[in-house]
Amino acid sequence: MEGRAVPPGPYRATRLWNEITTSFRAGMPLRKHRQHFKKYGNCFTAEEAVDWLYDLLRNNNNFGPEVTRQQTLQLLRKFLKNHVIEDIKGRWGSENLDDNSQLFRFPANSPLKSLPRRHPELRKNSIENFSKDKDSIFKLRNLSRRTPKKLGLHFSQENTEKMNHEIIHEDQENSVDNREISREDVEEVWRSVILLYLQTILGVPSLEEVVNPKQVVPQYVMYNVTNTSKHGIVILQDKSDDLPHWVLSAMKCLANWPRSNDLNNPTYVGFERDVFRTIADYFLDLPEPLLTFEYYELFVSILGLLQPHLERVAIDALQLCCLLLPPPNRRKLQLLMRMISRMSQNVDMPPLHDAMGTRSLMIHTFSRCVLCCAEEVDLDELLATRLVSFLMDHHQEILQVPSYLQTAVDKHLDYLRKGYIKNPGDGLIVPLPTYSYCRQISAQEFDEQKVSTSQAAITELLENIIKNKSLPLKEKRKKLKQFQKEYPLIYQKRFPTMESEAVLFADKPTIKQPMLILKKPKFRSLRY
Repeated sequence: MEGRAVPPGPYRATRLWNEITTSFRAGMPLRKHRQHFKKYGNCFTAEEAVDWLYDLLRNNNNFGPEVTRQQTLQLLRKFLKNHVIEDIKGRWGSENLDDNSQLFRFPANSPLKSLPRRHPELRKNSIENFSKDKDSIFKLRNLSRRTPKKLGLHFSQENTEKMNHEIIHEDQENSVDNREISREDVEEVWRSVILLYLQTILGVPSLEEVVNPKQVVPQYVMYNVTNTSKHGIVILQDKSDDLPHWVLSAMKCLANWPRSNDLNNPTYVGFERDVFRTIADYFLDLPEPLLTFEYYELFVSILGLLQPHLERVAIDALQLCCLLLPPPNRRKLQLLMRMISRMSQNVDMPPLHDAMGTRSLMIHTFSRCVLCCAEEVDLDELLATRLVSFLMDHHQEILQVPSYLQTAVDKHLDYLRKGYIKNPGDGLIVPLPTYSYCRQISAQEFDEQKVSTSQAAITELLENIIKNKSLPLKEKRKKLKQFQKEYPLIYQKRFPTMESEAVLFADKPTIKQPMLILKKPKFRSLRY
């Protein structure tokens, strides 16, 4: 039921949709049902489908335990709309499905979504602006000199001059012949370095399918790195882009509850719920999600790293991606994550919902205002829930500035200066360093580890079936027989003899003893 993790890459939401629909079609139990005095074969009720799919999603590595039953029902409605399922009379195309005994079935062929192809011109531009190979070379001469539009961002003159002074004029005293670097050069280096690190961390051959390098605004990255408070929160020079004062006050009130609730604040019952609704209404009314529409594919692709053994990789990747955001968006995200994280851990916080815990309420209230697609995507809500849950747990690391980024930029700018001295007419070609997160192993070692890991997982599955006390004995026998057929060697290793297999079912009596034994009466003849 755990399912394989869909790796990062382009159109991950579509690939996840195809995997879930395939798993649902292959695994959903079908049986006979009676409705209106008529029998129907190979079908299932809506309630049965919700039960099965809910269990699948919660145990699937791509979604996790934060999935709710209501979200599962919404996904089933998407299945009906897209003809993954149909009602017992062959009707589909609507979302008319409730958690009840209505009968549904699979059509002859459930359609899979095709992966869209990007525009050839966009692909060409992406290749020209960013290398497809992480071991390739860094050619600064061919980089674009155009400055992206600032989109109303006001930079601090003091911080900008300080940064330029530190980066550009660091070693001019040592070499009077060093070439002076323009602001456009600095911006292109920031853009290229952060994209290179992101590509290396994700371990993908190219980023062109998940982000267009031209979308990356280096001024945003530079601003997010240099204009921060002592707590790492972005400081905006233009206060009109900041959260309204009344929203900030409401967020501070709940984040610091009950310390912030002094005698001057209202004390009526339900006050904290009203404050929470005020905050939620503001964020839900924003014109676009905090992670922006244009970076939807990028953040969704990272969701495939959200596994326990890849947690560090996911944190590092999200750390860089959040630096790409416009500074007002990054500041709102920082303050929101800090508030909901504190609220979910606050044992003194009164219940904010009658049927939902504080953590679940935070995730399901704010997920859509953090991540969603400009065009409706069927798995939007599930994907956003998964990401917001991870952001809540790791927001302190994800939303801080990595120290290595500034060091890498300084180093590349130094290469640029010294390279122009050596080759004034040909430009600069500097080899990029490669970064590794684990020891490289041989192909033979990889195959051995793959086999041993797979066998360990299958063996664990067998043990789970054996130790599952809630599983009826008849169902357990059926599953073990199926397992023996699929994995005979592993089964034989666990049950080498028939006696060892019989021990598992020894506690069940072969013949049910009668509760009461009555003596058979003797019939006498009527004749004397």
